[in-house]
Amino acid sequence: MFRLVAMIYVLCATVLMGTAVTALLAMRMTNGSEIAGAALAGAVLALPVAWLVGRQIYNSIGRHA
Repeated sequence: MFRLVAMIYVLCATVLMGTAVTALLAMRMTNGSEIAGAALAGAVLALPVAWLVGRQIYNSIGRHA
């Protein structure tokens, strides 16, 4: 399950970090620390999201395999 969650984390982190940074840039917040903080927040938020999605996929595959 760890490999599944790791692969999902890479995708989730990219999406959430990009969304957070894009939102900041749309609000014209171009300070480097703000952008780094938004990217860090997206990376941290992606951890539980990837775990929840990975667990759902793993349980779904395990029941039908």
